[in-house]
Amino acid sequence: QVRLAESGGGSVQAGGSLRLSCAASGYDQERTYCMTWFRQAPEKKREGVASLWTGGGTQYYDDSVRGRFTISRDNAENTVYLQMNSLKPEDTAMYYCAAVEYGAGCPGLEMPYAYAYWGQGTQVTVSS
Repeated sequence: QVRLAESGGGSVQAGGSLRLSCAASGYDQERTYCMTWFRQAPEKKREGVASLWTGGGTQYYDDSVRGRFTISRDNAENTVYLQMNSLKPEDTAMYYCAAVEYGAGCPGLEMPYAYAYWGQGTQVTVSS
């Protein structure tokens, strides 16, 4: 059973930076997974912002965050990160880490239903 635990959220002013962490445990190191950060603001649907395929490190980004956010992985720490720079008020949301075993690449960022494992979320608030 894969378990995910997010941390690193907080409050920041527009233009600032935060780094989110997703600590993973219980996964099979012989298999490949897609690790994705999703976010959900009040009254809005959950949306994917960045994905990383563990098999080759391939990354995918939503247009709204490309160039500002970077997803990365520390194999030794079993942790996936989301470095968020140049934050905007519209980035305010609960951020979730999700994982699914996947042979190649990742499901589309618009497909949260494709993910089997979820963390509890960490809140990011960006003030103007």
